[in-house]
Amino acid sequence: MINRNVIKTGITQTLAITEINIKLDLRFKGTLIISYIRPIVTILMPLIIFSRFLEYNSSIGPWTHSTFLVFLYTAYEISILQTLIARFDGRLREQKYWKTLSALIIAPFNKIILLLGILFSSLIIISVPFKVFFIITYIIFPISLITLIGILTIYFLIALIFSGIGLIIGIYAISNENVWGYLRFGLELVLWASCITYPFQLFPVLFQDIIRLNPFFYFFDVLRMAWLENDLFTTISTHLLSFSVLILASILIPLTSMILFNKVYKKYGIVGY
Repeated sequence: MINRNVIKTGITQTLAITEINIKLDLRFKGTLIISYIRPIVTILMPLIIFSRFLEYNSSIGPWTHSTFLVFLYTAYEISILQTLIARFDGRLREQKYWKTLSALIIAPFNKIILLLGILFSSLIIISVPFKVFFIITYIIFPISLITLIGILTIYFLIALIFSGIGLIIGIYAISNENVWGYLRFGLELVLWASCITYPFQLFPVLFQDIIRLNPFFYFFDVLRMAWLENDLFTTISTHLLSFSVLILASILIPLTSMILFNKVYKKYGIVGY
């Protein structure tokens, strides 16, 4: 049984790693600002196109002239959360380069501390632009308190999923860089086909069938429908498949990432540098 001193030490070490990671990010302010701006560039072209297109067309599925901003602003928030993947990957590669990773993960408990430190620091760093766009979205399309809590919960589950994926990619980055490259490319394809910035109904039927096989589509679909419908229980009942895929993935992906982290590290160790 873990005693209070061990828990207290673990919390102190987690906070210390969180603080170190935040200071490292703040040292490179230009890079940090660019990471905030890049998702804006991603939504800029769809913003221009749909602001004009939907003036002359009533709708493309749930995308209308009064709702398309919700889709695109949530796309920014999703893209900001998506940087969690690169942050896990990047932090592990930095520790590999500095030759400090082995010392940090000698014991299983230290692995958890390291990963929690990366997660907390990343959430703090991305919280500012996330809050700004969240507030803007709320102002243009207000929702009830229950829906607000539900939306934030969905965002948290998506953050857990992205963190788990980042850990999976990160462990291969330090142990098997060939697999790491394939995983990154595969992830880019999956995210590209998840309808983050374009309506599902805009694609040909054949491509829609492919998109339906993409779990990320369901994560983002239930998020946006919950916001637009502004009735959390109705959204869950009418989009039960999307909600179920989200819940299942938010449990399985983080657990799988921890199992892979231990197995791959034990098998390959740290390779390179």
